[in-house]
Amino acid sequence: MSIERHYFPGNNTPEGFFSYYRYIMGQREANKIICIKGGPGTGKSTFMKKVGDRLVDQDEDVDFLHCSSDENSLDGIIIKRKNIAIVDGTSPHVIDPITPGAVDNIINFGQYWDEAKLAGNKDDIISYNEECSKWYRLAYSYLAAAKCMYSNLEKLYNDSVEISEIYKLSADIIAKEYRNLDISLKPGSMKRFFASAITSNGNVNYIKTLLQDMKKVYLINVPVGYANSSFMNIIAEGAIYRGFDVEAYYCPMSPSDKIEHIIIPEIKTAFTTVNKWHDLEPWEIFYVEEESDQNIILIDICDYTNNYFMEKNNSIIVNLTKYMDILIDEAVKCLGRAKENHDIVEKMYIKHMNFEKIDQLVEDLISNL
Repeated sequence: MSIERHYFPGNNTPEGFFSYYRYIMGQREANKIICIKGGPGTGKSTFMKKVGDRLVDQDEDVDFLHCSSDENSLDGIIIKRKNIAIVDGTSPHVIDPITPGAVDNIINFGQYWDEAKLAGNKDDIISYNEECSKWYRLAYSYLAAAKCMYSNLEKLYNDSVEISEIYKLSADIIAKEYRNLDISLKPGSMKRFFASAITSNGNVNYIKTLLQDMKKVYLINVPVGYANSSFMNIIAEGAIYRGFDVEAYYCPMSPSDKIEHIIIPEIKTAFTTVNKWHDLEPWEIFYVEEESDQNIILIDICDYTNNYFMEKNNSIIVNLTKYMDILIDEAVKCLGRAKENHDIVEKMYIKHMNFEKIDQLVEDLISNL
């Protein structure tokens, strides 16, 4: 039975569009990386979805990489057992071949459009693209303002936590999960992605698809804004130092430094943060009930906080959370306006594309793979 997973390689964040595309597949691990070039509405996402779905039907494990601006659109797929990636190489995540021919190949969808007719829409395309960029700038400004609220929440939660208890908890878990494993002479590696994204439809997450193959899942209940980076970093480093590869999924509000979820594929163990942005109940995780070795461990980080401090600062926490949510909602509205303009540009391209040739390209690629 094939495993189909979904996540985001990039995100809308307080820092603007934030990309982890370089972690999709390394040059040495890849048998092939196919980079698709072309404008909006040229069929890149549909092409990748058709290829991915066909391969899933053939029992291949496929990762579907979603676009943070439109979660219904794809930015790439990874064919796991074949070590092949197909990625959208156009703005805002421009990807160019690193080892052309030997690893990287380019498919240019520009060869399937009617250039003369598109040129007739030049002024409209430029205007709508400029309008789209304006709304993205506003969205990122709102997210930057929301990050100020978020950072203050982090500071309050950090001041309330019994950090020595968190370190003890981390040490106990490492002793339990890695008890018979020595430090490796060859450390593992870490790949970085996002399990959730701030999209034009609000917060969207695919965490359940990442947990379906796990045997053990730690569900870590934390409030939004809680700085659990120390705990997650220790768990990830413990696995890497013992030679395991780790997948780390980051928080869109702190995309460069806050891990929300950790997957350790080799030992089929996951650590996932649970809060209102990615709510998850234990019974939603495991799909194969008859497997008796599946295990869920519940951890409530609130058990390691100073209750008096939290009660004293409760009104501040409530207000910071409220204004953070308002600002994020405004950012989502702006992302919606950006998508409206992007969709208009897509329609201009769709009218002037030869999709029959692209459909044939799907068949040719499947045959070659």
